[in-house]
This record gives sequence, structure tokens and C-alpha cells, in this order.
Amino acid sequence: MSTDSTKDRAEGSGNPHRRIAEAILPLVGGAANVTSVTHCMTRMRLALADRSLVQDKALKALPDVMGVVEDDTYQIVLGPGKVARVTPEFEALTRQADPGTAAQPATASNTTAPDTDAPDAVTPRSTAAQATAPDTPAAAKTADDLAAEGAALRAARKEKNATPVKLMLRRIANIFVPLIPALIGCGIVAGLNGLFTNAGWLPSLTPALAAIASGFMSLIAVFVGINTAREFGGTPVLGGAAAAVIVFPGVADVSAFGEKLAPGQGGVLGALFAALLAVYVEKGCRRVVPSAVDVLVTPTLTVLVSGLVTLFGLMFVCGEIATGIGHLADWLLDHGGAAAGFVLGGLFLPLVMLGLHQALIPIHTTLIDQSGYTVLLPILAMAGAGQVGAAVAIYLRLHRNTSIRKTIRSALPAGFLGVGEPLIYGVSLPLGRPFITACVGGAFGGGVVGLFYQLGTSVGSTAIGPSGWALFPLLKGNHGLGAIAAIYGLGLAAGYLAGFVATYFFGFSKQMLADLNAPSESEAAEPETASGPSPEPPAGGTAPDPAPAPAPAGGGSLGGGSLV
Repeated sequence: MSTDSTKDRAEGSGNPHRRIAEAILPLVGGAANVTSVTHCMTRMRLALADRSLVQDKALKALPDVMGVVEDDTYQIVLGPGKVARVTPEFEALTRQADPGTAAQPATASNTTAPDTDAPDAVTPRSTAAQATAPDTPAAAKTADDLAAEGAALRAARKEKNATPVKLMLRRIANIFVPLIPALIGCGIVAGLNGLFTNAGWLPSLTPALAAIASGFMSLIAVFVGINTAREFGGTPVLGGAAAAVIVFPGVADVSAFGEKLAPGQGGVLGALFAALLAVYVEKGCRRVVPSAVDVLVTPTLTVLVSGLVTLFGLMFVCGEIATGIGHLADWLLDHGGAAAGFVLGGLFLPLVMLGLHQALIPIHTTLIDQSGYTVLLPILAMAGAGQVGAAVAIYLRLHRNTSIRKTIRSALPAGFLGVGEPLIYGVSLPLGRPFITACVGGAFGGGVVGLFYQLGTSVGSTAIGPSGWALFPLLKGNHGLGAIAAIYGLGLAAGYLAGFVATYFFGFSKQMLADLNAPSESEAAEPETASGPSPEPPAGGTAPDPAPAPAPAGGGSLGGGSLV
């Protein structure tokens, strides 16, 4: 080990985020297996050279890991705030890792399906779940069993989502997700500015706060252009230059379709298409322009062609589309009210499962760009409230299943803050029916917010990303902050209550309750260890080998009986 590496490790030993990164790295196959590292609001996203090297169960057993999600990247859910601190430490480790931390050849213990690693790769938190043959009576379903089913559901969803439309939606999401931290920060500053202005506090400071809050939004088109070009393989700065035309004040002197243009017309949609056009022009130029003059000709033609098309076409067309999106959202909630909120809140979790929620990201951003807030996000956030209410009901109904109850206890705080993956993939979705009743809770919460919109009070969010209690600092609407926060809180309460009631009374069949509340293997094995094996093994099942603790009598497992 090098002296520098030893020093780095010693310096990082007192850093809790460094320790988390050090615990994660070997479980994802080591530094040699990680090809790229990024993060979003709650997840560290890894591109892996060999997926089979990941030790899923041991990774999920880490106290700081809330869950994993498999998509185009391997995503480790760490939670808001923590992920932004752990990711740089993880990146540093991958850069300075010793040869011993590189990815090791795949073995029988880490090449199996997710959550089926060998026992020696599992921490004590994960050892409660033991595999059984489908025709063998089994103990109660544990959190690890549900996690395995959740991983299978995620894999199936990933395969179904690999369609051209959904892959395109995913790329669009990759453009806007990096903008979320700035949207949140500027949104909270805007909220503080509004609070100080309405209260008459610090009048000398409010102009500065307004400038800070509005600066990013005034140039958001440029950032969208940069990210679009990067995502589609162009030169980022050329994409930003093409999109910058939209926000340049001088466009007010340009006429298109018989009308004067306005700075910002077309918004983020115009910026996206302008940068996308710049990418295709640039790639076309690279193919035909001689290399001797490429550095002069290609950038010039790229910004000229994309700029002219943007000014005389895209700004007007995308401006009409953006205006139509705003009018449609207002019309939908003005006339639909509670019914529209009920449908939107109830369908959001299924949209997430299908990958279609990514289509809403540019819509949210367009609404924020137009009016300063999106009225759709607080309604859609009610899906998380229904999920929390369902989890509490599951906790009470499965009074004997200590494994699932432990998972719920650890995931509920994050659920209240809007991080729903651990509860969705670790609890409700694998169980099946509770996922549906969680959607019912989201529908009632959305219905409450939609009803108040129809009555004249709109509740919006100045940024995308947060939900649950974390959305309170970002609330904005057409009335005072107190009224808006009260309506949003009432919607959350309705979602919690409806999700709880629906799940408690309709989330389980009698057979499901009997199976899930059966003694776990470890509980059933204890008395047998003291008094010896039972002379009458369970009917229809024999132990696969002469293990010291035979299968518990009266077990019974759902065995793939998920309703999803």
C-alpha cells in the first residue's frame, strides 16, 4: 500500500461519509468495476462493468443504505443530503483505490440473481430469510424475501421499460435531473423573499434575495441546452450557445410568424429542441468538413443554423406549446378539481413503475418557468403519503413479522420526507395488494388538494424533486403561505389516513395474514434446538439435507403469490 493511500485512509477514518463509501465500494465489485459515478436527490448512480459482481444482500444490509434501484444505472438510495456527501468520497476512493480493492472475478456467491448471495456475504440483518423449495412449507415471509421479490419486479420493469419511447423519456430526465439542486435552492430563497416581503422584514435585503432566486431561472434555458448537448453526444457549450438565443433580450427586435418575439419565449422546451438541433448540425459538420478548417467552420455553422431555426421557428412553436401546457393544467384542475386530483394522485405510483413519470419533468419545469411554480407536483406528492399510511397499517397488521416491521421502522422516516423507494420496493410492491391500497391513499390526498384548487386556492411548488414534509419550504400559490401550507398538510393527512384505512381493512386476505404472521424460521427453530427435532415433520416437505434445524411446522409462504 502506498504512503499517500495510507495517509488518505487515515484522514478519512474520522469522516462518517468516507466510512459509508468505504463500506459500499467492495460490495459493488471494487473500484475497477465502477465506470462512472453520479448522484441525484436521493440516489448514488453507478455505471458498472460487471453487474454480477455486486453483493446485493450485503449492500442492502448496510445501515446507511435505504435500498437499491436498478435502471440504466445501479442506484443506491442513501437519502437527501447524505448522498451529496457520500458520492464525492466514493469517487475519491475509486480514483485512489489500491489494486486489492479492484473487482474480483465472479464466483458462485455473487453471480446469482439479486438477493441470492451466499450466506457468508450476508450481514446478520439479512440472514433470517432462507430459501425453500416451492413445494416445501416455509416460514413467514421476511423483509429479505420481500426485497428479493422487489428486485425481481425491478428487473422485470427494467426489461419492459427498454422501449424507444421510454428510453427517450429517460434521456430527457437525464437533462433535467441535474438542475434539481439549483431549482430547490433558488426556490427556497424565493420563498424566503416572499415571506420577508409580505411581512415587511429586511427591506434592504429582499432585492438581493430576489436577484439570487431569479438569476438561475432567467438562464435555465442555457443550462438545459448544455445538458441536452451533453446527453446526446454534442459539445455542451455549443448546445448552451444555441439555447442562449432564447433568453437574449435582443430577440424582442425579431419577428416570426408576423409577431415580435419575447425574451424567454419557448422556455425550456425551446432550449431543449434548439440544443438538440445543434447536436445534429454539429455531427453532420464533423462528417463533411475537412479537419483543417473544422475548428472554424463547425462551431460557426452549428450556432448559425440552430440559432436561425430557433429564432424563426422553434421559439414561436415551443412558446405556443408551453402556453398550452399551462392552460391545460389550469383547465384540468379548474374543471376537474377533486376528481382530477384523485386520478393524478392515484396513478402516480403506477406511472413511476412504468417509467412514464419522466415525461412530467419538462412539464413541471415549464410550469415553473411560466408562473414560478408547478401545481401538479403537490398533487402527485400525495402518492408518497398514501405509501406511508399503507406502511403503518402493514406494521400493525403483521404484528408477528419482526423482519418486515424492522424494515418499515427504518424506512418510515425517509418516507415522511418523500423518499419512497425503500417502502415501495422493500414492502408494499412485493406484497401486491398493499401497493394498490397505497395508491388509494394517494388518490384521496390528491383529491383534497385538487378540490381546494377548484375552490380558488392553488397549491404549487417552486421546484421539483422533494415531496412529503420536505416540500413545505418550496410551497407557493395564489394565496398566503399559511393557507397554502395548511391545504398541503391537509392533503398529506388525508393521504396518510386513506392509505392506512384501505391497507388495514383491504390490504390482506386471510391467507396472506396467516402466512405473513407465521413464526419465522429462527423463532420456530429455537425450541427445536432445545428439545430436539420434531418426530413428525411437516406434511409434504422434507429437509433438503440433514440440517440441524428442520423446517418449522405450520409455516406456509406466499411463494410468489404477489398480486402485482
